[in-house]
Amino acid sequence: MNLLLPTTVLSFDQVAIRLGGREILSPTSLEITKGEFVCVIGPSGCGKTTLLRAAAGFVTPGAGAVLRHGQPVNGPSREVAFVFQDYGRALLPWRTVEGNISLALEAAGIPAEQRPERIRRVLETVGLAAHATKFPVQLSGGMQQRVQIARCLAQEPELMMMDEPFGALDAMTRQSLQDELARLVRESGLTVVFVTHDLEEAIYLGDRVIALRSNPAPGKPSLAAMIEVSIPRPRDQLSTKEHPEFLRLRRELYQYLGHD
Repeated sequence: MNLLLPTTVLSFDQVAIRLGGREILSPTSLEITKGEFVCVIGPSGCGKTTLLRAAAGFVTPGAGAVLRHGQPVNGPSREVAFVFQDYGRALLPWRTVEGNISLALEAAGIPAEQRPERIRRVLETVGLAAHATKFPVQLSGGMQQRVQIARCLAQEPELMMMDEPFGALDAMTRQSLQDELARLVRESGLTVVFVTHDLEEAIYLGDRVIALRSNPAPGKPSLAAMIEVSIPRPRDQLSTKEHPEFLRLRRELYQYLGHD
C-alpha cells in the first residue's frame, strides 16, 4: 500500500535575520506542509512577524534560506497573500469593498470582464455580498478584516500569512472570525502561517504550534518548540476549549510566552 507523503510547501533552512544591528531571528529550521495551519507564538520581540515577513519575501535573511517548493524566496509572490493586523491601513478608504478586492485582481493582471464574478464569489465566501458598494468607514472592524481576507482569497494564493489579524477585535467578533477562517481553510485547502500572542487562539486554529524564544543565547536557535495539536476538527468555541488535550496544551505552551 502506497502512502502519499505530505508535500513541503515552505521551509526555513538555518534562517537568521539581523535588523538594526540586532539579531531578530537566530538560525531557525522548520518545514510547513501543504494544507497545514501553523500558528506561531512567543513573547514580544522574539521575531514572529520577522519570520512571517521572511516567508512572504518581504525580508531577506542574513544567513540561511527560505524555500518555497525547494526554490529560494527572493521577493513577494502572487502565490503568497499577507493579512495584516491593522485592517484600517490595509484598505483604501476611497475605494468601496468591491473596489478594494479588485486591487488584488488588477495587480495580478486579471482582465476587467473577469473581475466582477470573482469579487462576487469571494464576498459570498466571507459573508459580505450585501456590502459590496460600501466604503471601509461604513463597516465594523470585523467586517473590514473580512474585506482584507476576501482580497487575499481573490488572488487565489497557495499560502496565506496572517500577522495577528484578529488582535484588535472584540472577543465575540474574534471568535466568529476564527470559526470563519477555519471553515475557509478547510474548504479551500490553503496553507496558513498565523502569528498570535493568544495561546487559546493558536491551539484552537492550529494543526501545529511553533514557539519562538526571546533573546536566545549565542548558538541557540530562536525555535523553542514545535507542538502538534491533535484535537479533532471541526472545533467548537465551547467544547474544544474544555477538551482535556486543549487544557494540557495551554499549560505546556504557557512557558513560551515568558522570557527564558
